[in-house]
Amino acid sequence: MKQLITLLFIGLISFSVNAQAEIEFKSETIDYGTIEKGSDGVRVFEFTNTGNEPLIISDVKSSCGCTIPSKPKDPILPGKTGEIKVKYDTNRVNPIRKTITVLSNAKTPTVALKIKGLVVDSSKVNLLEKKEKSIVQQ
Repeated sequence: MKQLITLLFIGLISFSVNAQAEIEFKSETIDYGTIEKGSDGVRVFEFTNTGNEPLIISDVKSSCGCTIPSKPKDPILPGKTGEIKVKYDTNRVNPIRKTITVLSNAKTPTVALKIKGLVVDSSKVNLLEKKEKSIVQQ
């Protein structure tokens, strides 16, 4: 009888260890490329729950206040897809190098997503271009 209880206990533990959500992103990096100041800064990270338990995204944080991520409100069932939207403030003319941290109940509970790119303002001419134009005009 003792062996039967031990066997059932071990079976129950191994089942609960194997039952887990897993998150798989289509891509962990989004490249905005070179975009114009004031353009649409919304991008989407798509993912799938490849595990066998519902996936719960508990928190999504950005490395900067210029990037606002939003997470799904409901659990993502096994085999289903979800998305994390990220909005970057494109009124900042600079290179983009930001990290979005996703916390969940997945086998790997923390995932770091990246966005990169360059925001330019074509209405302003940089000093090098001004110098080149003045040399050509002379």
